[in-house]
Amino acid sequence: MQLPPFLSCFQPMAVVSSNSIPSLTLRSLSQLGRRSLGCPSLSLKLTHLSNSSLHCSLNVPENTHEDTPMEKRFPPYPTVMDINQIRERLPHRFPFLLVDRIIEYKPGVSVVGIKNVTINDNFFPGHFPERPIMPGVLMIEAMSQVGGAVILEPDVKGTSGEVFFLARVDKVKFRKPVIPGDTLVMRMTLMKMHKRFGVAKLEGKAYVGSELVCEGEFLMATGSDPQARFLYP
Repeated sequence: MQLPPFLSCFQPMAVVSSNSIPSLTLRSLSQLGRRSLGCPSLSLKLTHLSNSSLHCSLNVPENTHEDTPMEKRFPPYPTVMDINQIRERLPHRFPFLLVDRIIEYKPGVSVVGIKNVTINDNFFPGHFPERPIMPGVLMIEAMSQVGGAVILEPDVKGTSGEVFFLARVDKVKFRKPVIPGDTLVMRMTLMKMHKRFGVAKLEGKAYVGSELVCEGEFLMATGSDPQARFLYP
């Protein structure tokens, strides 16, 4: 624990000679701490260990997690790209834009985006009326859109096209249902980029909280002519 400047000569639980503080008493030290920090609960405790020494410790109450109101315990996600910046980069629009915010972005390396899943999403009335669950294919679509944010970076993409196409998905696993109220956090990592063909391979993982809910590998193509790109094996 860092001590305040006026107590720099003291260390918590230190033993000091009583001869070095002949004019200070336990009460005056406590009052000194209160006046200097403006904290009524801060005090110094002195305990006699022997006739020639005093035991000095700083008593500072710890603020526990339970003392913080629930609405203040969790900081918001950072914003690297807001929805307007996402719309400038991705060609998708309502009702198929499935990324709300980019919270981490490393050009040419990786990107992390979030999708706030709500009961107002237009796919829930039919999937399913009595038990709303986000369709797995839309989780894959949302992850691919997050990946598009990194492969459409001008310094990364291999063509001048402004769109991308999902060419193939491999090793996909759905580990847990995603339901209304969840925040889907998707990390897409660029594994390979063939600029000549405008094709990129990415690894994707999606989380709700700390739990992995979906993962897979994505082959994506950039450009304006999907037929030419999909010929790449």
